[in-house]
Amino acid sequence: MNPFPHLLEKCLFDTKRVECAAMIVAKSGEVTAASENFSICPEQAEVFVDAFEHVNVTRQRGLHFKNKLYTCVRADKHSIYSKCEGRGLILVRTTLFVIVATYSQNMYPSICVEAVEKLAEYLRAKDK
Repeated sequence: MNPFPHLLEKCLFDTKRVECAAMIVAKSGEVTAASENFSICPEQAEVFVDAFEHVNVTRQRGLHFKNKLYTCVRADKHSIYSKCEGRGLILVRTTLFVIVATYSQNMYPSICVEAVEKLAEYLRAKDK
């Protein structure tokens, strides 16, 4: 049984501050878990994984997602935060995964970020 949908549910959706989320296997680009009605095509998953390889470009150009340009607010080797029209796209990388999360206009970005970063910390501890 795949434990990752349960992790997304308990660590992210239970906060009520994450709209949608997915987990991508960093090496293969395979989406291993995603919330209902949240699909990430293989090409988009590859863009998300590659964004961490080209952080400076990501910081300058932002990310295209669902036909919108998300302006980069923060980008480093572990986290990429971006926003568009009051909505947000959060990417956090661990050794094995890239966690993707979104928040809507009526959600607090800081709480979404905190929830995603805590899940990443948990996964990093498991990686060791």
